[in-house]
Order: sequence, then C-alpha cells, then structure tokens
Amino acid sequence: MSDTHTVRAFLEAEHHPWGAEVAAFAARDLMPRAEAHDDESGRVEARALLALMGEEGVFAPIGTRDLRGCCLAREVIAAASPLADAVWALQGLGITPLLLAGTDAQREQWAKPALAGDLMAAFAITEREAGSDVAAMKMRAVRDGDDYVLDGHKWFISNAGIADYYVVFASTDPGAGSRGITAFVVPADTAGLRFVGAQLMSAPHPLGELSFEACRVPASSRVGEEGRGFMIAMATLDQLRPTVGAAACGMAERALREALDHAIGREQFGQPIADFQIIQDKLGRMAIELTAARMLVYRAAYEKDLGAERITTEAAMAKAFATEAAQRIIDDAVQILGGRGVMADHAVDRLYRSIRSLRIYEGTTEIQHLIVAGKMIAEAKAEAASRGRGAEAAPE
Repeated sequence: MSDTHTVRAFLEAEHHPWGAEVAAFAARDLMPRAEAHDDESGRVEARALLALMGEEGVFAPIGTRDLRGCCLAREVIAAASPLADAVWALQGLGITPLLLAGTDAQREQWAKPALAGDLMAAFAITEREAGSDVAAMKMRAVRDGDDYVLDGHKWFISNAGIADYYVVFASTDPGAGSRGITAFVVPADTAGLRFVGAQLMSAPHPLGELSFEACRVPASSRVGEEGRGFMIAMATLDQLRPTVGAAACGMAERALREALDHAIGREQFGQPIADFQIIQDKLGRMAIELTAARMLVYRAAYEKDLGAERITTEAAMAKAFATEAAQRIIDDAVQILGGRGVMADHAVDRLYRSIRSLRIYEGTTEIQHLIVAGKMIAEAKAEAASRGRGAEAAPE
C-alpha cells in the first residue's frame, strides 16, 4: 500500500485494511498485465480491466460515496496501471450523477450493475467548442411529448464506442446558458446515437467522438430536473476531482520508487549514483512534493466525507497541485533513469505518457487556479462590504 502514514490523520480505521486489500489486488492482478500499445488493444483491455476490477469490488466506495476510500483505490490502481485507473475514473464519472440526482429506477438499471463491473459507463459533456466553457455547448435536447430528441456531437469522450451507457449533457433552453443544461442517461444502442470514431492519445486510452442525430429517449431518461444538468455535472466533478489528485499521487509514487531503486543500483564513476548530491536533491524534492500532494488530496476527501456540502476550493487545490507535482516528479524520475527512462517498455516512460492528461481532464490546472482565486476574491469582497456596513452603522 502507498505511504498512508503521511495521511493517517485523515483516515478512519476501516480505510487501512481497504487500502491494503486494493494494493494487494493491484500488485497481484494489475501490474503483471501487459500494457496496451494501441487503441484497439486498449479498448479490449479496458473491458477486461472493468470486469476484473468489478469482480474484486474496487468500485464499491463510489457507491457508498466514501471519497477517502475512492482516493485510496485510485492511488494504488494508478501506480500499477494507468489504463486501469482510467477505467476506474470513467465508472466514477458515469455512476456519480445517477447517485446524486437519478431516480431509484435509474440507479437500479444502470448504477448498480456499473458498480459491479457488469456495465461500462461514460460521461459525455465535452464538445469541440465547449471544453472548459461548458455553457457554450451546442448539443440540444428538445421535448417531444413523452420523449426528448437529442441532436449534436460530443468530443473527447472516454469510453466512446465501448460504453454500455452514457450520461449525456445537452441544452434544453439555449437562452439560459448553463442554467439551461439538462442531463440524460442514454443506452449505447439507442437509435440515432453513433460512434463516429476513435481519437488517439499518446498513452492508450479509449477516447472518441459521438454523434446524436434525432436520438430519441424517454423522459424517464432525464437525470434530475430540467436545467439542473450543469449543477449535476459540477457536483460530480467536485466529488471526483480529489481522486484525480490521488491517481497523480499513485503515478508519482511509482515513479519515485523506480527512480530510487535505480539510483541505488546504478553505478557510475565507481559509486552508486544515489551517492551524488545532485541525485539526492532530486529525490528529496520528489518526496517532499509527493507528501504535500497527498495531504491536499486527503484533506479534501476528509472534508467531504465529514459532511461538507461542497469542497470546490479544496478539490481544486488538490487536483491542481497533485497533478502538476506528479508531472515534475515523473520527469525527474525519467532524468534519473537516463536512457532507461525513455524506453517504451519501462514503467516510468508509461507514467510519463499517462500523467500529462491528468493536468487537463476534469478541469485544467488553470481552471483550478481560477476557482481558488474566485473564491478568495468573493470572500474578500464580502468581508470588505461587511466592514463597510459596520462602519456606516457605527455611532459618531
């Protein structure tokens, strides 16, 4: 299991055996699996990993909304297999909206089998011109009697073409901006829904484009009320962003371990390179950044598990710092390993290719900075206004 003593203050007694259980599974069943090297093999492997993890029960904390349990799972899974981590993350994104706002029937039909690994989920929100600016989405959903008719395209959708269902976001009131967005659960075999094709990433990841052409779904497929889709999407991301940070910590921890092992065993100029101060400086900075990242991740998860209604700022801090720190840590690991670090069959090279996307998806680092700063500014303005009102009310 990862270095849980650094975050022990944020964990409950039951989290320790859970983390050890998932770590044992990851070491036993995930690390020995061959890496997928192209889109086709990645798609086949993603389905296999879904079944394997479902059987092991590693999606369970998504269902109980135990965010610290989710973070522990993603940290050790990401260290073992970035593709397995992507599969875990997409299940979380496709299940959580149903847990937050779905009907009992939707949870029974879709969320329950997805938690067991029997159905593959996907989260379809991004469009060509609507990434960070979700309110700019062009996809429409028009009410027609007891149905809605969906028209538009989705872009950069993970699990596109292999998911069993999609949680899809479309505008039911274009003039209302983000307040006009509504969520729907759409089975993959729905008439009018078409997988346009794969979009290839530098690391194996099932990604693609979807087309909705007169795609008719019953009103019972709507998730939550009309116009609440944006709030459902943001609440979902709010809850899962700390787990992105946890995945980054897992990848960084694996890279640090690989670098340390190499530094101790590799000799140059008659001594292990670990004896050189320049290598010690890198290893020390890597360890400090990893510890700080873990503290931010598990603090955010702790606050949510203890009942905080929103952890927007904490989650943004955790994701921004952990993913950026992991990029630096893995880059330093490549440098320490030298030529071995850029060999395609080495774990550190795989981590180097995999970590980059974590700084982008579920909100770029820059967006996280804006979230944090926006909250600070709003609070400062409110405090200043309150002081001003107090001064006006004070007697002469």
